[in-house]
Amino acid sequence: MFKNALRIFRFMGLLEGGSLLILLFIAMPLKYLFEFPEAVSIVGPIHGALFSVYILITIYMTFIFRWPFRFSIGAVASAFLPFGNFILDKRLESWQQLRTSVA
Repeated sequence: MFKNALRIFRFMGLLEGGSLLILLFIAMPLKYLFEFPEAVSIVGPIHGALFSVYILITIYMTFIFRWPFRFSIGAVASAFLPFGNFILDKRLESWQQLRTSVA
């Protein structure tokens, strides 16, 4: 159960992080440089929905794994930074490998 929950959390983080990058580096330039605002009106709601699901999964994971509050805040903060979720994913991957090697 824990392994699957962590896998889902990591996958959702990568999806949300990818949608942020698409929004920032593709949709926003299309809107402001090429006067194509439809790109943001399509990508924006998708990113918003993925962000909402990511926050809910973070809350769920906080209770399942009994993460410290500061770790949960860090997971949420990483969603606001470009490439933040990818960095968090690498840390979770190493944490997961450490946890399985000890067990």
